[in-house]
Amino acid sequence: MAGRSAQSTRIRPLDALRGVRSLLRDPDDTEKVFDIIDALSGRSIEHSFERFRRTASGARLLEEQPDLVAALNDRERLLAMPAGTLGRTYGEFVVREEISADGLVGASESIAEPDPSVPAERYWFGARLRDMHDLWHVVTGYNRDLVGEASLLAFSYAQIKNRGIGFIVLVAYLKAGQKDVPWARPMIREGYRRGKNAQWLPAQDWEALLSKPLDEVRRDLGVGDPPVYEEVRSEGAPVLA
Repeated sequence: MAGRSAQSTRIRPLDALRGVRSLLRDPDDTEKVFDIIDALSGRSIEHSFERFRRTASGARLLEEQPDLVAALNDRERLLAMPAGTLGRTYGEFVVREEISADGLVGASESIAEPDPSVPAERYWFGARLRDMHDLWHVVTGYNRDLVGEASLLAFSYAQIKNRGIGFIVLVAYLKAGQKDVPWARPMIREGYRRGKNAQWLPAQDWEALLSKPLDEVRRDLGVGDPPVYEEVRSEGAPVLA
């Protein structure tokens, strides 16, 4: 997703349907998530990039191009931060979930080689957008269970209007109606509402926010209170519903 070429902005619905079928068989297959998003994204990443570069923080970050993955992989530093900060909470989250920022990088880059025709700034932004995902888990309070992932994707769709993400949310929403999980659909709808009402998260300086109290970050970004709900887990720390 981070380095798609202009040619790959073509919508490929059949590829998306094949990806969804595979994902329904194995909800833990992260690569299929990126397959579906890549098949349906169209020019949504480009639109988000143009919005990003027009913001004051986005223009500064484009000039500096900090390495978000490096910051998120420094567990020693994150876990040494004061309790209750975003960085400390994120560090505890990835340890508990047995994940790392590198996991999303590997999954997304496995579907295609980086395209050298993509401008460096655009590639950097796409990678940064991908790398924010688990930070958004922590900030919103949605966990990595099936309902939490679907709700976070609904939040993400409201933020960046990526049709690939929207399609995955729709499938998860329809599937939630077939299960005895009555809180799933209301949570997914609430995730979308929270995403619409929040500040635009792609333009935030996440490196600076890591040292701030999580409650303060949530308040300043307008994401609302984290939900309290019963998790629905699949085997192997799933990626989405």
